[in-house]
Amino acid sequence: MMGVLVGVGLAGVVLVYWYPVRRWYRHWGATAAEIARPMPGDSEVSGAAYETTLAITINAPPYAIWPWLLQMGYRRGGLYSYDWLDRVFGFLDAPSAERILPEFQQLRVGDVVSVGRGGGFPVRIVDPCSALVLGGESGGAGWLWQLGLYPANSRQTRLVSRNQARLPRTVGWALFMCLLEPAAFIMTRRMLLGLKSRAEAVAAMGQRAA
Repeated sequence: MMGVLVGVGLAGVVLVYWYPVRRWYRHWGATAAEIARPMPGDSEVSGAAYETTLAITINAPPYAIWPWLLQMGYRRGGLYSYDWLDRVFGFLDAPSAERILPEFQQLRVGDVVSVGRGGGFPVRIVDPCSALVLGGESGGAGWLWQLGLYPANSRQTRLVSRNQARLPRTVGWALFMCLLEPAAFIMTRRMLLGLKSRAEAVAAMGQRAA
């Protein structure tokens, strides 16, 4: 009897995680329209088996957010997430920047945004003040990371982060994604919040100066 109760309890935990919890963190902050809306790089990964769309409102126009996206990366502006974790795992070697770095404001298709021991993110699309798309192929898997800027009004912008992946149908990849999904959510959510705080601080300084 005890074994049955334990089994039922574990099944309940799995169902709660797989449906409401997993759905929540895969679409954190995003509206139904944002989840459904096509983004510039969607066609770059055909047959994606994994997709997340996260979003946040930033009280700044797109042109005030774009420089922070351009300078992301190892030995550049950082990743704006939990720096101590990124440094432990070798993705960064210094804290993320708190200011716009003029020397890292050039990014072109074909460039690679380094993330330390994590390799690099090849640049696929650069649409100034609108979209930055990074993506690549590795070990039979294809992946894409899109960052889109959508004006909400003259003073606010929606920053949308979409991750997509085409994965081999193996047990190993399935287990890997089970571990990666929550970790990726935690780090990406913190990155969006880090971008928000930085862009809003600079925008507020500009408004006071004006």
